[in-house]
Amino acid sequence: MLTVAKVLEAFGMSSGGLTYNSLVSGACVDSRKVSPGSLFIALSGENNDGHNFVDAAFKNGAVMALVEHEIESTYPIYRLGEAIENHGETPFSLLIPNTLAGLQEVAAWWRKQFELPVIGITGSVGKSSTKETLAGILSAKFNVLKNQANLNNEIGLPLTLLSLNEKHQVAVLEMGFYVPGEIELLCQIALPKIGIITNIGTVHAERAGDIETIARGKSELVQALPSNGLAVLNYDDIHVRTMAKNTSAKIISYSLHSEATLWADEIESLGLDGIRFNVHFEGNCHKLSSSLLGKHSVYNLLASFAVALELGMNWDEIERALQTEDILQRVRVFEHRSGAKIIDDSYNASPTSTIAALDLLESLNGFKIAVLGDMLELGQYETEGHQEVGRKAAEVANQIILIGPRSKITAEAIYSHASSANLPVSWFQSSTEAAEFLQSLLTAGQTVLIKGSHGMRMDKIIVALEEKNE
Repeated sequence: MLTVAKVLEAFGMSSGGLTYNSLVSGACVDSRKVSPGSLFIALSGENNDGHNFVDAAFKNGAVMALVEHEIESTYPIYRLGEAIENHGETPFSLLIPNTLAGLQEVAAWWRKQFELPVIGITGSVGKSSTKETLAGILSAKFNVLKNQANLNNEIGLPLTLLSLNEKHQVAVLEMGFYVPGEIELLCQIALPKIGIITNIGTVHAERAGDIETIARGKSELVQALPSNGLAVLNYDDIHVRTMAKNTSAKIISYSLHSEATLWADEIESLGLDGIRFNVHFEGNCHKLSSSLLGKHSVYNLLASFAVALELGMNWDEIERALQTEDILQRVRVFEHRSGAKIIDDSYNASPTSTIAALDLLESLNGFKIAVLGDMLELGQYETEGHQEVGRKAAEVANQIILIGPRSKITAEAIYSHASSANLPVSWFQSSTEAAEFLQSLLTAGQTVLIKGSHGMRMDKIIVALEEKNE
């Protein structure tokens, strides 16, 4: 288990013969979320400086804090490298040059204390869903550590690794990307042996640049894999497929076509009950089903199967795992008190994921309402992406509600589409306004898809609809 003494050891410091056996249960950067045994890392952000909350973190149970400048505190503060002489008592703060770098240094050191396979997952769309799918399948046989929520960046991934303990047998780590070099850094910390690349798209293009730059950034994962590792590559994405030349690791490609190592066909959507499909691998065909929604979920499953097989699971174990409740879905379905079914895909959105969600809506019967918010951070692909979604929505939905200034581009594409005659389209500035309008529409027999970028706060619509159920 991680202890205060081991944190000091990670920095090359001796505990001076004192035990410092206080267990470190994990790490935290928000004093309000500190639990007993936490290592608190004081980060200086745009809006808040964690250094102002060190004592609050200690009162909430933190056993140690990392700080990068002098603070006023009622607890001891020691400088990096100096003797610590408080007889093994905690809590105390350690003053280091840079707390973010310190967090990453401790996490990298702690990761190296364990011999276990680490699976890194990145891609423009589907990395969180793939993480959850893979972790759920592997949990049928292994004790799995995974990122919670979206802890997938230079802060979140180290925080996740500091929860690693002797019981874990596998780590499944989502790796986010904004700029080149970021995934390389995450790989230096996590040391993945297996890497999954889901796809390359226009998500975060506003910051990262063009799609070629995004592809190069994502490929840092396969470049970091050891020669005895495994790269799991989406064959149907040309940018991912060509990453095979960037790694010395073994490659398993996955696809909806027979050219790949692992591929699926005869995919049948069961609507809100899931999917059925055939999987082909090494000359054998396996008929499987899953509660995951939408045909696009087959990609997440195929990538997960490749890793499960590499780690020694057999097809019987995989099939049983698919029938458990361990596979979490980001998309959920609930019934409004009016009787309308709500598809909550509100967490985030890109053109690719929104069209996949509209494909799911298209497979359902009854009156279909698409509630679509702006897709953010598309950069030069913003107009094209919103137009593409608009054309698809016009083909699928019986009524459309749009939210945000960029969705006016979506509206123009809808109006110009041949299917848009007499199609009711409403536009709102905010999700709050849209929620009020939507409430007045809902009746039994309708299915409502809610989808938009995280920054559009589409979750407010979900909260409003669920409140009406109480």
